[in-house]
Amino acid sequence: MRTMRSVWKLAAVCLMTTALYAAKPLQVFFVDVEGGQATLVVTPSKQSMLIDTGWPGFSNRDADRIAKAAKSAGVKAIDYVVITHYHRDHVGGVAQLAAKIPVKNFVDHGPNNETGKQPDELYKEFEETAAKGKRMSVKPGDVIPLKGVDVKVITANGDSISGAGSANSLCPSAGAKTYPEDPSENARSLGVTIAYGKFRMIDLGDLTSQKELALVCPENKLGTVDVYLTNHHGLDTSNSKELVHSLRPRVAIMNNGARKGGVPSAWKIVRSSPGLEDLWQVHYSIEGKTEANSPETFVANLDENCQGQHLKLTAQADGSFEVVNSRNKYT
Repeated sequence: MRTMRSVWKLAAVCLMTTALYAAKPLQVFFVDVEGGQATLVVTPSKQSMLIDTGWPGFSNRDADRIAKAAKSAGVKAIDYVVITHYHRDHVGGVAQLAAKIPVKNFVDHGPNNETGKQPDELYKEFEETAAKGKRMSVKPGDVIPLKGVDVKVITANGDSISGAGSANSLCPSAGAKTYPEDPSENARSLGVTIAYGKFRMIDLGDLTSQKELALVCPENKLGTVDVYLTNHHGLDTSNSKELVHSLRPRVAIMNNGARKGGVPSAWKIVRSSPGLEDLWQVHYSIEGKTEANSPETFVANLDENCQGQHLKLTAQADGSFEVVNSRNKYT
């Protein structure tokens, strides 16, 4: 009898814990790092994952903005820092960030694949910083272990997930002109899907169009998502129609800068995606002008010289979610 009572008590505790997590939201902060990337994911259990660390320099600007977002979410240490690839606007701020807030684990796609003074220096600094915590290199199909949230690696080091998907009528016909090969680190971006209950979003770093195509053609291996973080800051070397329209996002978020990303032709593809409700921007794009930019209420930073406002997404396990602009509290 004692054994049975213990089992029932344990089951009750598990159910209460599950219900507690389910009642709390998933939070995602899209931090303004001026055309780089820093996306902070905070789970209902308060575990955290930061995807990329922004730029180096600028008097610790990006590390300070990330730390501010973490503090607002009650995060005192980052459980996982995920580096999508080794470019300055993604990995450059890693040392400054780690000096400001403790990092437990570092996740990457494996060694750097570019040569030259700057790539070598960036990768060396990352290795030295990651050595202070635990480092794990992942491959497609791997999972980043966050409690209550399913984070699955979709792309890494030029490879993508395998397996069957659904036939995709959006794919180009055999022999049709396709996208050029990209030898850079962008094409090797570590990309993930993030799922919390019925809610699902995708972040593929700076993945370029030829690698995007491999995910959805000839079969769509990804399915659909609720939120799409536009690839490569909204540049037109990414965000292919085949990918975006296959994902059918309800909401797109563009982490562009004032003078980087936010290319009108990429906007056109995203906006024409079936079922899209809103397109939010971290920054007003000077190149996009009034014709391409979203209405000001959907843009976190309107001026080139700004205070680094962010966008915050809050998602519930039932699939409902909202995006809030920290500049004007619009949702």
